[in-house]
Amino acid sequence: MTEALESLLHISQTGLAVGFVVFLRVGAAMAVMPAFGERSIPERVRLALALAFTVIVAPAVADRITPALGSGSGLVLLLFGEVVAGLALGLALRLFVLALQIAGSVAAQSTSLSQIFGTAALEPLPAIGHVMVISGLALAVMTGLHLRVAEALIGSYSAFPPGRIPTPGIIADWGLLRVAQAFSLAFTLAVPFVIASFIYNLALGVINKAMPQLMVAFVGAPAITAGGLVLMFLTLPILLSVWADGLHRFLANPYGGGG
Repeated sequence: MTEALESLLHISQTGLAVGFVVFLRVGAAMAVMPAFGERSIPERVRLALALAFTVIVAPAVADRITPALGSGSGLVLLLFGEVVAGLALGLALRLFVLALQIAGSVAAQSTSLSQIFGTAALEPLPAIGHVMVISGLALAVMTGLHLRVAEALIGSYSAFPPGRIPTPGIIADWGLLRVAQAFSLAFTLAVPFVIASFIYNLALGVINKAMPQLMVAFVGAPAITAGGLVLMFLTLPILLSVWADGLHRFLANPYGGGG
């Protein structure tokens, strides 16, 4: 009976230690994760989500963490490395939200909508930016973001083994690639609005040249505003599908060179 209790106590202690180590990585990722780590979500809800993901991830990676639970110095490296690995994955996913925010700001500036409801929420974004971010996050969750995130967290233990601090050079190269791809995606999403703005300003210049006495700014401002809203209505479903495809391609291979 005593031996059985001692064995059960040892298993419980090991399980709690593994769960705590996994929680460090999951919690760091969830702090900046799109949808699950938004500032508009109460802290208790975010904590519950982090614990739920920990319960999902821990059984799948317990055999990799248990050998790393060693001496004091090794334990410090283990805990620090878990936080770094979690933040790396979370920030890489957060860049997709920043891409939507940048695209929304560029679109708003191009269509003279940047001052409409610019501070209506936590993020100081124009109305188009809020619509794009909220719609993108809703689409990501509806298409299984929670499943892809759980898979990415489990796969992160192959890319960033427990007990090792990720190499700064590799993290830097990987992060720079992700930032470059985020800006490329943001510009791709904003291209229709930039093209519309170019055509509008070109037409306004021609009209002003032909009719200098006409106040083209008063005539053109309502036109570009209405055109921007109509263009958003027509193109937003396509733009969000492009964004969601990029997000899911990244989650399918988060630590590779593509994205």
